[in-house]
Amino acid sequence: MFGGVGIYSGDLFFALIADDTLYFKVDDSTRPDFVARGMGPFRPFGDDGGTMQYYQLPEDLLEDPDALRPWAEKAVAIARAKPKRRSK
Repeated sequence: MFGGVGIYSGDLFFALIADDTLYFKVDDSTRPDFVARGMGPFRPFGDDGGTMQYYQLPEDLLEDPDALRPWAEKAVAIARAKPKRRSK
C-alpha cells in the first residue's frame, strides 16, 4: 500500500514507518499539533503525489516516552474511531 512498515495496537493501524521516519494517524483535531511543530504529511508518491492521513512525528518525542504517550494514544483513538471498510 505505501512501501513502509505498519504499526498496530491490536488490530488498529495507527502509525507507519517509511524512509526511517515515524508517522502517526491524524484527523482534524490533532493535525494542528503536528503542523504547529513543523511536521508534514506522509506522501507515499513523493512531493507531487497525494498525502495520507499520517503526519511525521516530531523527533524529540522519540526520546521522551512520557511526552510520546499522549500523541500515540490520540493516534490509536483516531484509528479506533475510523469506520471499518466493508468487504464486498
